[in-house]
Amino acid sequence: MILAAFVLAGAAGKEEWKPLWNGKDLTGWTHVGCGRFVVEDGVLKTSGGMGLLAWDGGKVGNAVLRVVYKTEKKESNAGVFIRIPDTPHEPWTPVYTGYEVQIDDNADDHHATGVLYSLTRARARPGRPGEWNTLEITLDGPRTRVTVNGQEVTDFKEGDPVPPKAKWYEPERGPRPNEGYIGLQNHDDKDVVFFKEISVKPLAR
Repeated sequence: MILAAFVLAGAAGKEEWKPLWNGKDLTGWTHVGCGRFVVEDGVLKTSGGMGLLAWDGGKVGNAVLRVVYKTEKKESNAGVFIRIPDTPHEPWTPVYTGYEVQIDDNADDHHATGVLYSLTRARARPGRPGEWNTLEITLDGPRTRVTVNGQEVTDFKEGDPVPPKAKWYEPERGPRPNEGYIGLQNHDDKDVVFFKEISVKPLAR
């Protein structure tokens, strides 16, 4: 399991980025739901949806996840899923039981890039539509921190107050596990988002 590798690396003081996507194909990833991800010129591209491209390498926790992405337009919608309790077999259970780190520069502050979708409010709006952006998600026990292009957007700890659930498609309220499965969302055929890096490294202690 990757968590064991993280512990060993952290203990040795050799925290390094580990690529989770090989830049060539979907080896190590499984798509569930509608639509798909395609690889074009060394870049992942969403196509249709709603679906989820889940990483097959096990649960991730006490680590930093780095995702480099680009949206086709300001309103393009996607997300990075974290803290999913169980292996994803379809795209909706992760929505309800995990956290979606949102990608959408056209949404309000509770649904904007870098927030935990409908749960937290953006502290900044540093996304750059049409350009490559760097999203970093720090999973530190019960704490989740998100930066976009180096600016903090979210700092959330389990138990912090959140707005009540307003729509059927929003996540359930309540705690998430410290470690969970991760994945990338393809939202629908109107939303095109590109990914060129998905990497992870253990937290430095």
